[in-house]
Amino acid sequence: MSKPSIPQGTRDFSPAEVRKRQYIFNTLQKIFELYGFQPLETPSMENLTTLTGKYGEEGDRLIFKILNNGLNAQTDDTKKKMNDEWEKILSKSYSTPVITERALRYDLTIPFARYVVMHQNELAFPFRRYQMQPVWRADRPQKGRYREFWQCDADVVGSTSLINEAELLCIYQQAFEQLKVPVMIKVNSRKLLAALAELCCMPEKMMDITIAMDKLDRIGWIGVAKELQERGIADDGIWQIERVINVKGNNDEKLAAYAEIMQHSQTGMQGINEVSKTLAYNRELRNNADGQELNIEVDISLARGLNYYTGVIVEVVCNHPEVKMGSIGGGGRYDDLTGLFGLKGLSGVGVSFGIDRIYDVMEEMNVFPEQLAEGTQALLINFGGENETYALHILQALRAAGIAAELYPDTAKFDKQMKYANKRGIAYVLLPGDEEREKGMVSVKNFSTGEQKMVTVPECISVMKS
Repeated sequence: MSKPSIPQGTRDFSPAEVRKRQYIFNTLQKIFELYGFQPLETPSMENLTTLTGKYGEEGDRLIFKILNNGLNAQTDDTKKKMNDEWEKILSKSYSTPVITERALRYDLTIPFARYVVMHQNELAFPFRRYQMQPVWRADRPQKGRYREFWQCDADVVGSTSLINEAELLCIYQQAFEQLKVPVMIKVNSRKLLAALAELCCMPEKMMDITIAMDKLDRIGWIGVAKELQERGIADDGIWQIERVINVKGNNDEKLAAYAEIMQHSQTGMQGINEVSKTLAYNRELRNNADGQELNIEVDISLARGLNYYTGVIVEVVCNHPEVKMGSIGGGGRYDDLTGLFGLKGLSGVGVSFGIDRIYDVMEEMNVFPEQLAEGTQALLINFGGENETYALHILQALRAAGIAAELYPDTAKFDKQMKYANKRGIAYVLLPGDEEREKGMVSVKNFSTGEQKMVTVPECISVMKS
């Protein structure tokens, strides 16, 4: 018999790991609620037509498709049709309703857009929602990249105000401050990238330019320039891109330099104004007296791969010198995402937290609160007989007082029960034996100090709550 295993790119989570993950979720949930966002959940699977064509060619290849039930062919004609469809699927990126009509969700944004369109008459706009659920991608597993992972999104639809972008930046800032993760929030605009393509006199090559520029941190300018050449960008265009990338200074200085370079581009100036106004709103919301952002950087090389972004885009990276990790959050403005499903003119903006990567970063930095490891605070030893009944009464009193406690369920050897408490890391062991039952008391052993004393049940509760 083969050893049990789990699919590549998925993970089991131990009780200690789940507590830490819940800490991240609870922290974010409180912040979302503070900013007026409402919780939402959507199905794990969507119709394949809902997802395909929304993430670009690369994204479509990473969608996990679900085979239809009942694929056994009943007639020769059906069998031939199925064989033909299978041949197409195996030969190229292709799908068919005969074989598959559903898929696991790739992200939370497209299902959210689908929800908004289906429930538009029930919602009050602007609609602010947060959503924390797993998503699936048929990606190559590696550090920080999984096939099943959790996303945590916050979106506002039905408003074009840049106050929304600024508030989402505040949510990022507040969340990572509370989680004690130092970050840099990179900000750009798809309009600036479009203007850059205009500068190259190749507006149709915007995606090629942004894909290459997005690799700047990994392959450097020489590598980016080589890729731009391979993608058909002329030497003069590459020079224009290099000129923009070489702009240095604080955010205001960068935006002023971009405005000088892109002064003849209406699209570029619009993007500059949007980024500038977003940062100004953020300063007001954060009450930055010196007028500078501590952890926000305008970065024109930031591209974000998803096709539906149209305005301000953001990405969060860990800013700890000893932690190597890709982005741990990102998002942006999408002017007509719901138009994909027939509801035109409804603008939205949203951000996402990469829960699994955030967990990995916090684990590497050792910044989870120590008390998260606590579960059961007290174990009652089971001496059996009348003492077992007495222990049950004490157990009920402890739980009524809000103390996590459990009674060892079997009348096993004392040594075995003590080893169980030690392996679980339980702080207190309670011994409700004959003498304790007769006196209406209980002996309390502190595992950390080794101290043991007999006290009343109310005194016992007081000790464990102090």
